[in-house]
Amino acid sequence: MQRIFNSCFLLFLIAAGALLAWLGTKLALLGGSPWYLLSGLVMIVTAILGMRRSRRSTMVYWAFLALNLLWALWEVGLDGWALAPRLAMPTCIGLYMLSPYYRRHVGSTEPLPGARLLWPGLALLLLAGIGTAFWADLTPGARSNAWGPAPAKPADGEWIAYGNDRGGSRFSPLAQITPANVGNLRPAWVYHTGNVGTPGHAASFEANPIKVGDRVYLCAGNNDVMALDPETGRQLWRHAAKANLDGVFGLTCRGVTYYRVPNATGFCSERIYTATLDARLLALDAATGRPCPSFGSGGQVDLKVGLGRVDKGYYFVTSPPALVRGRLVLGGWVTDGQKIQEPSGVIRAFDAVTGNFAWAFDTGRPDTHDLPPPGGNFTLGTPNSWAPMSSDEDLGLVYVPTGNATPDYFGGHRTALDDRYSSSVVALDAQTGSVRWSFQTTHHDLWDYDVASQPTLVDLPGGIRGLLQPTKRGEIFFLDRATGKPLKKVVERPVPQGGVPGERLSPTQPYSPGFPSFGGPRPTEVRMWGLTPIDQAMCRIRFKQARFDGDMTPLSTDHYTITWPGYLGGIDWGGVSVDPQRNLMIVNNTQVANYNRLIPRAEANRLGIKAMNAVHMSDVGGPAAQEGVPYAAQIAPFLSPIAIPCQQPPYGHISAVDLRTGKLVWTRLFGTSRDSGPLALPTFVPIPMGVPNIGGSVATASGLTFIAATQEHAIRAYETATGRLLWKARLPAGGNASAATYWSSKSGRQFVVIAAGGHGAMLSGSSDQLVAYALPAK
Repeated sequence: MQRIFNSCFLLFLIAAGALLAWLGTKLALLGGSPWYLLSGLVMIVTAILGMRRSRRSTMVYWAFLALNLLWALWEVGLDGWALAPRLAMPTCIGLYMLSPYYRRHVGSTEPLPGARLLWPGLALLLLAGIGTAFWADLTPGARSNAWGPAPAKPADGEWIAYGNDRGGSRFSPLAQITPANVGNLRPAWVYHTGNVGTPGHAASFEANPIKVGDRVYLCAGNNDVMALDPETGRQLWRHAAKANLDGVFGLTCRGVTYYRVPNATGFCSERIYTATLDARLLALDAATGRPCPSFGSGGQVDLKVGLGRVDKGYYFVTSPPALVRGRLVLGGWVTDGQKIQEPSGVIRAFDAVTGNFAWAFDTGRPDTHDLPPPGGNFTLGTPNSWAPMSSDEDLGLVYVPTGNATPDYFGGHRTALDDRYSSSVVALDAQTGSVRWSFQTTHHDLWDYDVASQPTLVDLPGGIRGLLQPTKRGEIFFLDRATGKPLKKVVERPVPQGGVPGERLSPTQPYSPGFPSFGGPRPTEVRMWGLTPIDQAMCRIRFKQARFDGDMTPLSTDHYTITWPGYLGGIDWGGVSVDPQRNLMIVNNTQVANYNRLIPRAEANRLGIKAMNAVHMSDVGGPAAQEGVPYAAQIAPFLSPIAIPCQQPPYGHISAVDLRTGKLVWTRLFGTSRDSGPLALPTFVPIPMGVPNIGGSVATASGLTFIAATQEHAIRAYETATGRLLWKARLPAGGNASAATYWSSKSGRQFVVIAAGGHGAMLSGSSDQLVAYALPAK
């Protein structure tokens, strides 16, 4: 048996050494580190000496380990995550060579000095490491039985809109759950939507429930709308939207909208609105769930009117309508990157009572706000708005985050109006649809940096009426929401040039130096990562082969381009939350780059890359056909061969920023490795490493921030002022949604709810559960 072990070990060593030497040669020829070539050669020499049963094999290898340690410390210092791939595998090989099995193989019969202490010591060190990981993931477990105060007025216990208020602050005045008693939170109820997806339809439970009066309202990914008892989660009614899902790959509904009709009583005096994946706007009676017959045609409005031809799977609505001055305002998702002349990204407003068309903002004709003439349509292929919007009732403005004119990764065909309004936040007059102001976060966007986050409205001392606009770039812009003028400095900086033929590039891009940037550390060859030197060398090779001149490096055809941050951000649709009492902004961010390339049309045709259709639709990601322009696009996260990011951890943080000074108050690694790992398999070991995340937080008056969002199946509570982790609970899947909190008068308790449905792109599992937590009833 010992002979078999040693033979397998030496075969592994020579195979790994040969592979590492080959990879190291490629890396060295690209101008990268030659150490991997040397490492591979040492492993081969060690294996040959071992096959000859020479004791020098151990001596040679341990001499190499000493040099390897010095090299690793020289290259990355004492960074544990950086040292791990450089030291772990080589050290494990060296330790096996000290075992009695291998020592007898090379003729060493005398006992290894200190062996009686070495192996027990290593075992204790391993157990200590695992124990430390588990311990670091534990919370202090605050267990005070004292409850915080009840809400001062009933409105403080409501959660009336996506993000709680129309401005998306994600702040609640509730304070019953405190930093002292949050450790007592327990599951209060679980509701199953029954929507877990079907073949060809990936469910993504991203809803932010609202709570008004004695009901909680939410929508499932198939657009069914439910009303629940806030105390027990019991279903009170359910409206089956019966959405036509042909061609729709991702089943997503982020929320519903509530409206109380002024001076009305009885049926449909209070309403719930939702927009569907087959492009309908529905109005339901909040008490019964029945359609409001006086709204549109039998309770619904056809959103395809004026869009012209809409191919299946190319236009649908995933975010709740914004409500301002009695009008419902909404945009729509337009499938990314398939072809020019996709459906219009028009923004439209409808009367909340009658459903009558009020106005349109069509970037192709921004001064005309009517429906197109009969037989006509809104301008095709214009920038759309799929993220949640915000509104200011007093100013009469709705704030629209916009995407790109299609397709995403080439813009030589875009018009001046496309370039004016894409990747921006646009303030529209609620009465007319005219532009009051617009601010662009990325000029001539060629990186899929559409504005995915809801604009967050905030009032600061001194009469400051601000708007925070987070971006996938990791830049957060702070604007006056009445005028659009920056409240924090915005500068234009030169960015890399050298686009493909037919393209034009902006020479500069806007940056917000008044706030920290949340794009993550700049990728370098040294920061490429892996579990072993082999996959790390592969990532270093891919980095050296790619073009990377910094953020905003344009895509090319002859090289892959590293796009940093990638299309997940930075900051995606989870946005930020604001604690106005402490003047803090809570930010969760992801930092995983993309590895992208433009494909010349002739090559794309040979590869059979075509625009998606109803039979074969995919979510965001490549290859993107981009029919109608000279290039298709290969778009993918920058991953190693074993499906982990090539960048060094951490991959996600949660942080707090002082809104007055713009300074970072605290930052923490966000999430552990428990539910993620190589080859998309869970490790089951909760190492705090910071993981990719999508979803939003909620801050409360008591000084707590609740958030799920990570690949890890967990929800957490942090102390808002310090970032101290106070509470954590397991979820059935990733809580890739925005949490909400509300008050139930039946038991006099504050509840925290999260849609724990997982997310296909996040590899965070799948579930149909809405989970509610509360302190144990007295």
